[in-house]
Amino acid sequence: MQDETASNEADMAGVPAIDPPDAEETDAGLDVARRALTRLCLASRTVKPVAELIRFVVAPDGQVVPDIAARLPGRGAWITARRGALAEAIKRKAFGRAFRGKGRVDPALSEQVENLLEKDALAALALANKAGRVVTGNMKLTEALTGGKVAILVHAQDAAPDGVGKLDALARRIGEANGREIVRVDAFPGVQLDLALGRANVVHAALLAHPTSAGFLARAGRLEGWRAD
Repeated sequence: MQDETASNEADMAGVPAIDPPDAEETDAGLDVARRALTRLCLASRTVKPVAELIRFVVAPDGQVVPDIAARLPGRGAWITARRGALAEAIKRKAFGRAFRGKGRVDPALSEQVENLLEKDALAALALANKAGRVVTGNMKLTEALTGGKVAILVHAQDAAPDGVGKLDALARRIGEANGREIVRVDAFPGVQLDLALGRANVVHAALLAHPTSAGFLARAGRLEGWRAD
């Protein structure tokens, strides 16, 4: 804890932080990246779990591109999955140092990351739907809530506040009665929910407990964390 505090204070003072032992600015390639449990964040200069980071590689055209699924070949550099962390890395010209002078940074790189995170979360929602774990329609949704089957409650960003309030209140009561929290997600407008679920006019949806639902929640949380920073 003292080492991390000292590192942060050094950054604040404009003095480069000392990297943790054995920390490398890039991985050695995709095979290594897939096995890694932790990596160095180029922005904070601290080692973090890969689940909290986003990988970036240099594309064949020389552009730095996000690799949110860690599937692209080549050496990869990692940054904390926060908009501010990417801005700090760009400000410090961290990509140029990590990739040894290679890699151009598009001014719209932050928007590219957000778009990819959004698509990833919506694809996970569609996967949960294919697995039969998504419920829509007020009557079915209420039945699923009262039956204690719902793990995640999804509201469209443009949903009416009174409808959101009623469902949230019911979810809180059911969650308290069952001793668990029903998580709330409101990261997407209705039109995106329509496309992901293949249904028209989706305003509210519920995801039942299942690995695909957990996958959606993780990706939606990553997106919301990026946007909130």
